[in-house]
Amino acid sequence: MTATAPPVKDRPGRPAGGDERLLHDSPLRKLLGRPELGSVVGALAVFLFFAFVADSFLQLSSFGTVLYAASTIGIMAVPVALLMIGGEFDLSAGVMVTSSALVSSMFSFQMTANVWVGVLVSLLVTLAFGVFNGVMLTRTKLPSFIITLGTFLMLTGLNLGLTKLISDTVSTKSIGDMEGFPSARKLFASQLTVGGVELKVTILWWAGLVAVATWILLRTRFGNWIFAVGGNVDAARAVGVPVLKTKIALYMGVAFCAWIAGQHLLFSFDVVQSGEGVGNELIYIIAAVIGGCLITGGYGSAIGSAVGAFIFGMTSKGIVYAEWNPDWFKFFLGAMLLLATLLNAWVRKRAEATR
Repeated sequence: MTATAPPVKDRPGRPAGGDERLLHDSPLRKLLGRPELGSVVGALAVFLFFAFVADSFLQLSSFGTVLYAASTIGIMAVPVALLMIGGEFDLSAGVMVTSSALVSSMFSFQMTANVWVGVLVSLLVTLAFGVFNGVMLTRTKLPSFIITLGTFLMLTGLNLGLTKLISDTVSTKSIGDMEGFPSARKLFASQLTVGGVELKVTILWWAGLVAVATWILLRTRFGNWIFAVGGNVDAARAVGVPVLKTKIALYMGVAFCAWIAGQHLLFSFDVVQSGEGVGNELIYIIAAVIGGCLITGGYGSAIGSAVGAFIFGMTSKGIVYAEWNPDWFKFFLGAMLLLATLLNAWVRKRAEATR
């Protein structure tokens, strides 16, 4: 039996979970109902603003820099968005990226192995972190906020404690001269030139993840399950949706993308600082929320998370190109979060009012 989002109403005119695939409206209504509509309007406003106040913002080289900044956030914002659509959070996502890089680096260096061995071991360990979060959530019935906050604190301590124990410092040893490093760097941290613009490979990783996540959400049974468990978990369970497996898979998705981001961190700089990543989990969540994901779950899109990450990239680099004090960055980020959330809420109300 193909499971779909259960037809339990959780808001006027919309099925439980806000799954827009179940609606049959006019093109205008469908457009107004898209989760990412508000973020697209916001992205256009941010682009025009910095194009006006910063002359260098429109240069091709600047475009590549903005995309790179967006991709480093966007790679993680995609699985975080899917997790939020499924009704959960992951506060350990930021330090998990660093944990992934540390495992690759220290295993390769200590075992004097090919760096690809460390990369694969890191993949297994990082996926285990995701399974741990998912199993703890489903077995204990505790809120994901508490579970992943605990994981965040444990990983923060492990990152620092094990790095100092093994390396005698707060950073890893250099692995730049080890076998396999050039090929690993090519996959995770290389750059290519397109039309005179230098683009980091993370942009390709980001685009690929957005495409796969969008296909999953809109074209697969698992996408139905994500919307269903986020919209109304009891109703989803009643129609046969495997709620526990779905949530564990979503946490594993976050872990997999943390592995990708961690390998990029390692092979970009050769060494890793054990204290990195703290606070990034909030930025991933902000990108997803700006992109239209609801805190309550059941509504959002992968494309919206990409737009949210792009807004982050434009703002972080636009402030630099405008030669403003970067201390104002967090202010602008917070203001965009509030404005985007209000705009998304207004768009949804307008869409529902036209039904």
